[in-house]
Amino acid sequence: MRRLLNTLYITTEDAYLTKDGENVVVVKEATELARFPLHTLESIVCFSYSGASPSLMGYCAQNGINMSFFTPRGRFLARAVGETNGNVLLRRRQYRIADSDEQSGHIARNMIFGKVYNCRWSIERTVRDHALRVNVERLKDASTKLQASLRLIAKEESLDHLRGLEGEAAAVYFRVFNEMILNNKDAFTFEGRSRRPPLDNVNALLSFVYTLLTNDCAAALEGVGLDSYVGFLHRDRPGRASLALDLVEELRAVMADRFVLTAINMQIVKPDDFIVRENGGVQITDECRKRILSAWQAKKKETIMHPYLKEKIQWGLVPHVQALLLARHLRDDLEEYPPFLWK
Repeated sequence: MRRLLNTLYITTEDAYLTKDGENVVVVKEATELARFPLHTLESIVCFSYSGASPSLMGYCAQNGINMSFFTPRGRFLARAVGETNGNVLLRRRQYRIADSDEQSGHIARNMIFGKVYNCRWSIERTVRDHALRVNVERLKDASTKLQASLRLIAKEESLDHLRGLEGEAAAVYFRVFNEMILNNKDAFTFEGRSRRPPLDNVNALLSFVYTLLTNDCAAALEGVGLDSYVGFLHRDRPGRASLALDLVEELRAVMADRFVLTAINMQIVKPDDFIVRENGGVQITDECRKRILSAWQAKKKETIMHPYLKEKIQWGLVPHVQALLLARHLRDDLEEYPPFLWK
């Protein structure tokens, strides 16, 4: 099993990254802020406009260190990648399946099933752990509806109908998402998804953490030789990592949403950690972003039992394991793609 290395997050807006020997060096106005051994890193995520030196980007590309660039507010800019990993036949197989609605539908169905299953699990977990603090009737009603959705998804063959069922199930889930927020309800109220820009504190957190998870999924898929931009559920769109978004769907509830709920309920984030911009959009403060990144990295190091492999792995390796299972299915080593069904 692959070993989970560290992810280096750069949140200083005007920091510049360069390479010195076998180290990545963080520089600001000609002053060295920090340095880290490159052999301990699997990914560098940079929230800075200043960028990085060509020598560092070249080293990372050649040595399998994923390097991604975002604006300080979390919008994806670019990713530095080296030579394509894996067998070209794997990608050719991926492209052929992506061009077939029927074949894409089989994989998309399992991913959607995983998403709805995990949404229902998250609701049931809240009822189990906090029955005296939540509206059990509303949550149980949503759980029942998601259970019915799972039965329909399991039998559906049409890709368009699967997308419709996925949308209906997501609406059921998000209608009760606010019930799972236990602390600071005045500051952290969720009335529905909003993005570009997020219009409240909860949506600002969700959008930022979804960005982190999408980056992890894209790196995992590229790492096993798949094209993260050609998906089976999400349609092709220039600049959109569609396959990464496919993988995010099944992991969203258990990795991202539960993380955000924990951050709110454990008061890792506080009401004054947010700024409202002139356009009504809400953004996270730099200090809060650092706390979130630290907590996200710690979460990725927690150990779980993978429900399909029956092996203990770290949370951070889940996208990598699912990418491997997807590649095995595309090679016909597995009859079906096994989604991540958390218990």
